Amino acid sequence: MTVNNAETMTHANAKPDTVTAALVVIGEEILSGRTSDQNIAYIGAYLARTGISLREVRVVADQEGEIAAAVNELRPRFAYVFTTGGIGPTHDDVTTDAIAKAFGVGVRLDEGAVQALRKHFNEAELTPARLRMARIPEGAELIDNAISRAPGYRIGNVIVMAGVPRIMQVMLDAVMPGLDKGRPMLTRSVRIDAPEGDVASPLAALQAAHPQVQIGSYPFFEQKRLGTYVVLRATGEKDLEAAHEALWTVIVENGFAAVRSETR
Repeated sequence: MTVNNAETMTHANAKPDTVTAALVVIGEEILSGRTSDQNIAYIGAYLARTGISLREVRVVADQEGEIAAAVNELRPRFAYVFTTGGIGPTHDDVTTDAIAKAFGVGVRLDEGAVQALRKHFNEAELTPARLRMARIPEGAELIDNAISRAPGYRIGNVIVMAGVPRIMQVMLDAVMPGLDKGRPMLTRSVRIDAPEGDVASPLAALQAAHPQVQIGSYPFFEQKRLGTYVVLRATGEKDLEAAHEALWTVIVENGFAAVRSETR
């Protein structure tokens, strides 16, 4: 197990604190701005709830070489690499060929995938274009698609899913039980009615005192006033609460106005 894949173990049989993941978003329409991605935030939040930390996101064009290069760079670094997009029936859906290229394997018409498509399409509708969605890299395991039946798949630590948000979501539900998971990330957030520059130094000191907690600051502008959201994230509840209480001490000592934190 690499450091990136499971960063901290409390003892030999414990869950790792963190199982890491990357996401490759595939599609010219995302890069061109014609389509707004709806999957990144959903996947990030979903994985965090289950104990998988999304650490990197890349958006790449519908180009075999670029997809394969991104996947091959990421898969040794993370426990899992998820991809979205490019597994439909059209000529520019090249993700399957790119994934096969990344793993150095062939692509076959998978009988299980064909049978899945037959649950949604009759024989007349099962055209050569739609059968493209049954082309699967050799050695991959199918991921069920309860909506349109064209499956995703998993090969090694790479999980290939549709780009359509609702279909991606059911694929994520289907694959999740078989994945390793760490401890879920716990979150506290506090709204401070002070500019980020004013809270920067106290937060830096707070971070140094609580290295086991991720402390992020996010500026906002409302009603002609600057403010800062501070978000605390950790896998250990005691660590999180200690940093949370210390943050409120910082708020009081500096005379900041703040709104009591939200818990997730």
